[in-house]
Amino acid sequence: MNSLLLGGHVRTGFEDNLYYEHGELATNIQLTERMVRLVREMGYEPATPTEARQMMGLPRRGNVRPEFAVD
Repeated sequence: MNSLLLGGHVRTGFEDNLYYEHGELATNIQLTERMVRLVREMGYEPATPTEARQMMGLPRRGNVRPEFAVD
């Protein structure tokens, strides 16, 4: 979160945290929802998947989209 205050970005996932809280294994959904909440509480808005791909220079390949996709 300090990087956000300095104008950078934040990330989350199992690579960073295995546990959601003491004794409870995390899921990616839990970690992502927590990060979104914290970012918004700090007065920022998280990037959409499309915006994140553009920032990282990642092209969208094909028309494969899961049913739950949001952009």
